[in-house]
Amino acid sequence: MAESVELPSRLAILPFRNKVLLPGAIIRIRCTSPSSVKLVEQELWQREEKGLIGILPVRDSAESATSGTAVSSGMGGETSDSHKLDSKNQQEVIHWHDRGVAARALHLSRGVEKPSGRVTYIVVLEGLCRFNVQELSTRGTYYTARITSLDMTKGEMELIEQDQEFVALSRQFKATAMELISILEQKQKTGGRTKVLLETVPVHKLADIFVASFEISFEEQLSMLDSVDVKVRLSKATELVDRHLQSIRVAEKITQKVEGQLSKSQKEFLLRQQMKAIKEELGDNDDEEDDLVALERKMQGAGMPASIWKHALRELRRLKKMQPQQPGYNSSRVYLELLADLPWEKASPELELDLKAAKERLDADHYGLLKVKQRIIEYLAVRKLKPDARGPVLCFVGPPGVGKTSLASSIAAALGRKFIRISLGGVKDEADIRGHRRTYIGSMPGRLVDGLKRVGVHNPVMLLDEIDKTGSDVRGDPASALLEVLDPEQNKTFNDHYLNVPFDLSKVIFVATANRMQPIPPPLLDRMEVIELPGYTPEEKLKIAIRHLIPRVLDQHGLSSDFLQIPEDMVKLVIQRYTREAGVRNLERNLAALARAAAVKVAEQEHLVPFSKDVQSLSSPLLDDKLAESAEVEMEVIPMGVNNHDISGAFRVASPMVVDEPMVEKVLGPPRYDDRETAERVANPGVSVGLVWTAFGGEVQFVEATAMVGKGDLHLTGQLGDVIKESAQIALTWVRARATELKLAISEETNLLEGRDIHIHFPAGAVPKDGPSAGVTLVTSLVSLFSKKRVRADTAMTGEMTLRGMVLPVGGVKDKVLAAHRYGIKRVILPERNLKDLVEVPATVLSSLEIILAKRVEDVLDQAFEGGCPWRQQSKL
Repeated sequence: MAESVELPSRLAILPFRNKVLLPGAIIRIRCTSPSSVKLVEQELWQREEKGLIGILPVRDSAESATSGTAVSSGMGGETSDSHKLDSKNQQEVIHWHDRGVAARALHLSRGVEKPSGRVTYIVVLEGLCRFNVQELSTRGTYYTARITSLDMTKGEMELIEQDQEFVALSRQFKATAMELISILEQKQKTGGRTKVLLETVPVHKLADIFVASFEISFEEQLSMLDSVDVKVRLSKATELVDRHLQSIRVAEKITQKVEGQLSKSQKEFLLRQQMKAIKEELGDNDDEEDDLVALERKMQGAGMPASIWKHALRELRRLKKMQPQQPGYNSSRVYLELLADLPWEKASPELELDLKAAKERLDADHYGLLKVKQRIIEYLAVRKLKPDARGPVLCFVGPPGVGKTSLASSIAAALGRKFIRISLGGVKDEADIRGHRRTYIGSMPGRLVDGLKRVGVHNPVMLLDEIDKTGSDVRGDPASALLEVLDPEQNKTFNDHYLNVPFDLSKVIFVATANRMQPIPPPLLDRMEVIELPGYTPEEKLKIAIRHLIPRVLDQHGLSSDFLQIPEDMVKLVIQRYTREAGVRNLERNLAALARAAAVKVAEQEHLVPFSKDVQSLSSPLLDDKLAESAEVEMEVIPMGVNNHDISGAFRVASPMVVDEPMVEKVLGPPRYDDRETAERVANPGVSVGLVWTAFGGEVQFVEATAMVGKGDLHLTGQLGDVIKESAQIALTWVRARATELKLAISEETNLLEGRDIHIHFPAGAVPKDGPSAGVTLVTSLVSLFSKKRVRADTAMTGEMTLRGMVLPVGGVKDKVLAAHRYGIKRVILPERNLKDLVEVPATVLSSLEIILAKRVEDVLDQAFEGGCPWRQQSKL
C-alpha cells in the first residue's frame, strides 16, 4: 500500500487519455509511442531505483488514428498507450487537467525490438498522492511539469481526525463499505482481503481505493481527483459506494423476482425474464410498442360476435402467459391474427342494381350465350327486389374456353362486390375445405376461410372453380364437406376445423364451374342450379375473335391495327382448318402465333418513313431543313393555309401487314383438318360416323368394323369402358337376330359368325371412351360390314339402342350437333325423343343441317345408307 512520500519539484508527465489514476490504484500500461518509450527509458528504466512519474488526465480534443482505450481497476488494470504524441502521425491540441497523481513503477518489462527499431515497454504503476501542476514544459519528446504536492502533512491529518464531521463521515463511509463488502463476500467469496483494508488503511485513502474499483464516468473520476478536502472526498466516496450498493440490491431483487416465477423447465428463459423485470423497474414498459397490445386492439376492431370474442380473449390471455420460445406460442399467435383479420362485419357496399347496365356489360364481355345471360339477369333481378334473398348456387357446366370463369367475374362486377376464385381441381383432402385441426403441426385454415381473409369482406362473389375435379381418399371427401358450404340452411354456422368457431357464409354468393356433371356427387349437384354452356358455333367464334380475341392478342404483343390486320376470311380459315374445339382457347393461341410472327417483322423493320422531297406546298422552315438533310421526321406541324389534298401525297405511311393464306400456312403449318376427312374414312364398308360427348365438348367418333377368319369371337379395342363394350355386344346380337330380315343371311339357321371373328375398333386409342350413345353407330357399322355397303359420308348419328331395336334418347345433343357442324357434316340422325333438345341449338346451325329423327334402329339404317335400305324387310317387332 502507498506510503507518504516526498515528491520532487519536477516530474516527467505521462498523459492518461479520458481516464484518471487515483491514489492507491494500480494500473498496467503498454507504451509503444516514441514519446512514451523515451519517457520510460530515461525516467524509469535507466535508474537503479525505480523512479516516480506523474499521471495527468487529458481530454480528447480531436479524432486521432492512434487513439486507444484504457481500463483500470482498484487492485490492478491495463491500458493501451493512449497518448501517442508523435508529431509525424497526428496533430492535436492536448487539454491537460491541472491536477494529477504521482505514480511509482512497481514493475517494468521490455519487449523484443522489432526490425523497424520500435520497442514496447510494459509498466505497472501505483498511484501515490495528488499534485498540482504549476508549469508544464517539454523535455525532448515528452513533457515534464513543476508540481506541488496536495497531500496533507501528519500534523494536518491529526488535526482533522479530531473534527466531528470528519468522524461522522468516516463512520458512514465504513458502514456503507462494510455492507457492500458483506454482499460481495456472499456473491463472490472475496471479501476477506477487503476487510483487512478497512482495518489497516486510513479512511481518506480508502475512499480513493474503493472509488477506483467502480465503473464511473470520466467526469466523476475527475471530480474525485479534485476532492483535495478529505471531508468532501469522503462524502463523494460514500455517495458512490451507496449507489453501487443500491444497484447490486436492485439486481438481486430482479433476480429473486424472476427466479420465483420460473420452474425447472423454464430455466432457459432466465435472461428474457430478467430483461422484462428490468423494464418494469425502469417503468419502460410502453404499451404502444407492445405487439400483443396491438394485436388485442386489432381483435377489438374486428367486430367479432360476443361468443367468439370471449373465446379469442381467453386464447389471448393464454398467449400472454407463454414465452415466445415455447412450442405453442407461434401457432397461438397466428391463430389470433387470423381471427383479427377475418371480415366478421366488413362487407362490400350494396350498390343499386342497374339491370340495363348489367345486361350491357354481359353483352360486351360475352358474345352469344343468350340463355345463360338471361338466367344471370333473372338472378340479378331477384337480388334487386330482395337483397337478402337466398338465391340458388349457380353452376356453369361446359367445355374449357367457353367463358365460365369470366361469367362469374361479370356477376361480381354487376353486383359491385369483390371477386375471389377458389380452385378445387385436384383437391383430395377434406381439410382443404374445412381446415386442419390446430393439434397438427403446420395446420392452416381451409381455402374458403383463407380466401375470405384475403378478400377482406364477408359478402364476396366466390367462384368454386373445377368443382367436378375433386377427389377422395383416406383423408376424406372434399365434395361432402362442400355440402355444408353450399347449403343456405347450414352455411350460416360453417365450422372450420382450424377456427373452431362458427363463421357465417350465408352472405357469400357462391358460383361453381365444371366441365362435366357426371363426377359431381348427386347430393352436391342437388344443391346447385346447373347452367350448361355448350360450345360455340363457327359463326360465334368468328364474332368473338373479331370483337375480343384479336384486340386482346394485338395488345398483348404490343401491336395495333396499324401494324397487323387479320381479315375475316383468314379468321374463318383458322377456325375451320386449325381448330375443332368447343371453346376459343386454341383459336386464341393460333391468333397469338400470327401476332408473334408479325411482331418479329415489325421489330426488324425501320420505324420511321422518309418524307418526299418533292413537297412544294409546305412552307415550314423546320421541315425544309429536315428535308435538306435527308432526315427522318416523325411528326411535323402543317400550316393551316395548306391544301389538304396537296399534302396527302406528300406523306408515305408504311402499310400494315395483312395476314393471307400463305402466311397462315407458314406460321401455323399445314391445315390440321379438312372437309374430305369424313369421306375418306367411310370409303370402305364397315365404317360409320358417330357423335359423342366429352369434357371438351362434342366430338365426331368413327367406328370401324372388320371380319377375319376365326371362331366367332368379338374383339373390341380403343380403350373402351364397360358400357360401350356392352353396347357392342347388344349391337352384334341384334344384327345376328335380324340377319335374315336384313337379307344378310339366306335362312335363320345361318350363323353370321361361322368361321370368322369380328373386330370393332374406335380410333384415337389413347383417349378413354365410354357411354351408351354409340349403340346405333355400332349397328350401322356392322350392317355395313356384313352387307358390304358403304355408309353415307355426310351423315353422323347418335343414340342408345335396346336389344329389341328401340332408339333411346341421349344427352349432350347440342354439343354433338355443334360438333357435326364443325366437321362439315350435313345430316344428323338423332333419337326421336331428343327433339325437345334441338331448341337449344342455334338456328344458324339447324338451318345448315338436316336433322333426322329415328324411333327404331331400322329408321337409322334406312337413312344411313345411300338410297335407303332396300334389303330391309318389315320388322316383326
